[in-house]
Amino acid sequence: LFDLAEQANVQGRIRDMATGKRINTSEQRAVLHIALRANPNEEYLIDGQENVTEKVHDVLANIKEFSERVHKGLHRKAYSEKKLVNTVVIGIGGSYLGTEFVYEALRCYPEAAKTARGRKLRFLSNVDPTAVRRALTGLNQRETLVVIISKTFTTLETMVNARTVRNWLINGLGQQNIRPHIVAITANAELAEEFGIPSQYVFDIWDWVGGRFSVSSAVGMLPLALTFGYKIVHEFLCGARSMDQNFLTAYPRENLPLILGLIGIWNSSFLGYSAHAIIPYSEALSRFPAHIQQVAMESNGKRVTRDGTPTDYETGEIVFGEPGTNSQHSFFQMLHQGRPVPVDFIGYCKSQTPISLESEYISNHDELMSNFFAQPDALAIGRSESSLLSESNNISPNLIPHRVFEGNRPSLSILFPTLDPYTVGQLLALYEHRVTVQGIIWGLNSFDQWGVELGKELGKVVRDHIRNARQGGAKADSFKGLSSASCNFLQRYLDQSK
Repeated sequence: LFDLAEQANVQGRIRDMATGKRINTSEQRAVLHIALRANPNEEYLIDGQENVTEKVHDVLANIKEFSERVHKGLHRKAYSEKKLVNTVVIGIGGSYLGTEFVYEALRCYPEAAKTARGRKLRFLSNVDPTAVRRALTGLNQRETLVVIISKTFTTLETMVNARTVRNWLINGLGQQNIRPHIVAITANAELAEEFGIPSQYVFDIWDWVGGRFSVSSAVGMLPLALTFGYKIVHEFLCGARSMDQNFLTAYPRENLPLILGLIGIWNSSFLGYSAHAIIPYSEALSRFPAHIQQVAMESNGKRVTRDGTPTDYETGEIVFGEPGTNSQHSFFQMLHQGRPVPVDFIGYCKSQTPISLESEYISNHDELMSNFFAQPDALAIGRSESSLLSESNNISPNLIPHRVFEGNRPSLSILFPTLDPYTVGQLLALYEHRVTVQGIIWGLNSFDQWGVELGKELGKVVRDHIRNARQGGAKADSFKGLSSASCNFLQRYLDQSK
């Protein structure tokens, strides 16, 4: 596998990324999310010229200053004595998934929980009006700050939700009072200002940061600093940077992201396993599998190589997961006795919130971790018919086939000391770079996502048909650009949703 990595020039491609070459060839963009975690004295150049680290730290300084003003109640003191204690993040995909993962990971971490006491962080991604209701229920407009995240400031779902929430603010505060209640994270400051957001409330993001790799930018750092304080954010970035340095500088056999990526290649391309399960033995990581699902499947779910040549091999992995032990009582039946799926087990030596009752055999965390250590052996070793018979002479013969475990099912285990901001940053960077390694070996451009475009384009066609039908009563036989099945189905929707 290490020979394969050398043949695929993995380390050369990593150097190309770190030196700002435009490795996202279909969009002619550099890929420098590692610069988001860089120290101020480090240089990350695009085309050997522009040092982006300076821009990154300018934005971080703005985030620190702004979040501290909000925490102290100074941001809107001229308008009201009410502090802003609620943050509503409006964004979709990479504009929220990573931030939600980190928020859930840290909201019970004692230091973060102390800073966040009395504060709420809500996420609004889905354009479903029910999502709006769920995000805003129980919030007071006078105490709420809205963060709109869209690189282009044109993302359809995000802008519909942004206008809806702006209307909610206007209803509660009046048009003239909403300005300090909305900020934006975007590369299109002009459109943000047209929306009504003053330039001092616009935080930059750049085209060399892909959405699914953007949690270390203002996309994640601003909402998290508003909730937990800037110190927590800084520790998270330091952890991510430590893994970045391992990825960029370690020898192959000491390079953790490279090793994880190679194991993934072995399981998927050589052993033929199409799926990959991520099972964190921490409830705090409940949203981590969903975030890595996007990072992996949007990055490496491709049909052509970097130069546009169709692949004659499968690429990417179907990623899913839930926290243990919940997952054991959900889909582990298939993992043990159905289709084999390689599993990553992620565990922690210490709990964020330890509980130990004298009446219990062991502590709650030890109970959890007993499963963490047992499951890999159950997958790998299994249980044979002979061992079943030796364990019990009373087993019914007709039950023996049902209780045999074949074993020889792959997994790997990662054990951290504790779940804190630093190790959350390490975990994020580890899996980001794992995906990059796999993409390099498969010969892919892991940093574009053209596969999402067709559905969006057809969605706009349907949108026009719905508007025309609502206004003029157009029928299915006039719908263009859709299959006959979809036209008939759309007509049924229109008839029953009047």
